[in-house]
Amino acid sequence: MIATMETTTPLGTSTGAPEIPVIELVQPMPGFPDLARFALVQLDDAGVLCSLTSLEQQDLRFLVVPPATFFPDYAPEVDEGVLAELGSTSAGDLVVLCVLTAGESLATTTANLLAPVVLDIVTRRAVQVVLDDPALSVATPLTA
Repeated sequence: MIATMETTTPLGTSTGAPEIPVIELVQPMPGFPDLARFALVQLDDAGVLCSLTSLEQQDLRFLVVPPATFFPDYAPEVDEGVLAELGSTSAGDLVVLCVLTAGESLATTTANLLAPVVLDIVTRRAVQVVLDDPALSVATPLTA
């Protein structure tokens, strides 16, 4: 079975990320094999821009956004294996976050839609998932 994931938070229709003090990556982010513990830090009042800040390497953070603000039709499909890895009992507990590559401005900033971070807000476990969709890119502009 494949779950189609909502890109809004399960806390309502807000596009902001939920406040989660510490999350555990069940698999490390590519290129960072020894880092598993991160804090999800809200960087703006609306909760749109957040960072996954490493608790093991304080100077490392990944900028992330819930995709609904910039990509309202984005609805990635995640298989049951990912749900099992996260210890998820419901797809409704999952939040999708897209990793950003910051540019000089919003116009040159891109989002990785091919490999979103999937976070279970109940278990506080997350994983970056590479989707099997050739139409998605690792560098999708935030603005058209």
